[in-house]
Formats: sequence, C-alpha cells, structure tokens
Amino acid sequence: MTAQTQATLATRFVEDGYIVVPDLVSPDDLSRIVDDAQRFIAGDYPVSNLPDNGDVLAVHFPHWVSPVAMDMVQHDGVIGVLSQITGAHLPQWDGATKCMQSMLFFKPPGLQGQAWHQDERFIPTRDRSLVGAWIAVDDANIDNGCLWVLPGSHRTGQLWPTRDHGKPELFDPTDESFGFDDEAAIPVEVSAGSVVFFNGYLLHRSLPNRSTRRRMALVNHYMNAWSPLPWMMEQGIDVGTTDYRTIVSTSGTDPYAWRGVSDPPLQTFVRPNAGSQNADDVRANLQAGADT
Repeated sequence: MTAQTQATLATRFVEDGYIVVPDLVSPDDLSRIVDDAQRFIAGDYPVSNLPDNGDVLAVHFPHWVSPVAMDMVQHDGVIGVLSQITGAHLPQWDGATKCMQSMLFFKPPGLQGQAWHQDERFIPTRDRSLVGAWIAVDDANIDNGCLWVLPGSHRTGQLWPTRDHGKPELFDPTDESFGFDDEAAIPVEVSAGSVVFFNGYLLHRSLPNRSTRRRMALVNHYMNAWSPLPWMMEQGIDVGTTDYRTIVSTSGTDPYAWRGVSDPPLQTFVRPNAGSQNADDVRANLQAGADT
C-alpha cells in the first residue's frame, strides 16, 4: 500500500467514519478462521458456557484462548491500515494502537440482525479513537445480513439515546439508538477477505440473514494506544486514572507499558442460540412482511 493510498484511506475514514479494504485477508487465513470456529463449537477451547448441542451465535474474546484469533488480532495488513486511520483525527498521533476485544459472529440463516447502535456505547474511549475491524469471512450482502452504515454519523461525537426497538423478529435484544434521520444509510456489501473499518461513533446496524447460507465475520476492536481505556471498571473507581490493561499492543510503542498488561482469563464465553432467536420464527415473520 503506497503512502498516497494510506493518506487517502485516512482522509476518507475521518470524513465518512468507515472504509472498506478489499482482499486484505487471504483465503488461507479465512480457512483458518472457519476451522477455528469449528474447534470452539467442538469444545476444543476452554469455554465457560458452551451448550451441549453446540448451537452458538458468537464467541466473545476468542483471542484469549485461540492462537488463530490472536494471529488475526495482529494481522499485518489489518494493523497496517489501523496504524494510519485509528487516530487520524488527532494531529499529534504517532500510529500507536492497541486491541482490547474480539468477537466471532456465525450469523446462520434466519438469524436476526442488530438494530442501529454505536460501539463507543459499549467500549468508551476517551479520544473517540475506537475502531472496529470487521473481517468478512464469507461474502456479505443484503440478502444474508451485511452491515449498514450511516456515513458521517460519527463526526460530532454524539452518543444517541437508546430504547427497546420492539422488533424481535428483526433484531436481537440489544437496544437501538434513535433520534436521527437514517434515510442516508447504505449497505456495505463486501466479498470474503475484505475488511470494513469503522469508527466507534459511527451508527451501524445489520438486518436478518434471509439467505440459506451462513454469514460469518470476525470483528476486532482497537484504539489509540495513548488513550487510557475506562472499561469494565469496578464501581467507585476513578474514571480519570482507570486503564483497562487486558490488551494487545498492536503497533507503535505502548506508552503505559510501565503499568503492565493483565493476563486474560483462562477461558472465554459464547452467545448460545436462545429460543427467542429461533431461525424458523424469524423466517416466518419476514415472509409475512414484517416492518423493517
């Protein structure tokens, strides 16, 4: 990737809040992710709540226990882009990044989507530098529930209010963000191996998987290494000095290395396929013309 290309990506990211880099992850790496997903389902990794039937919708923090997931957190191509865009809105940023979270989404046929939301609501950085790197393990399109984004919705740094969406046939139980005009929303259809990078304040959603095939994605979250992360704090702890340290330093120098890095737990956890997300029920509601 040339310096000019990197500068263009950074400019677009600051302006639109997201970019797509096609073919960033190789077919071999995609195969490794799929094989690794099967290892989670088979119980080959330590998982605290794996259901007996192996019916899993997502794996939380797979990089805690999986060498393959850790490799993807540190993927050279992904980190190369992140080192250009993560803090591009900060004049003195030097390209240093860190990763604090990963999630592997299976999204089988019939599964609901997730309503409008902003990732900074869940992982609050102090400098608006949260970036999701959404790796398309499968082709993602409108039919199987690709991402939708509202370009530019990150610019003000506003976190919108949330409420119960009232559409369980379309979206999972997570509250929806509301109060904005979403007419300018666009689908982000990508081929397998592409990576969608998006800012933590960008409004985004997905719709149900209406196809007959899986739509798997591995999503890792990163931020500017210079910003402390007040995440998963105990009540009463000083926000100003709190810094979540179960992290992976991914580019540049960790300015808080003197604080050490916390070891992750010895096991991770999954999101089982709950009865409220039964695929047959989802299909029936969609075929009946449910409001989208």
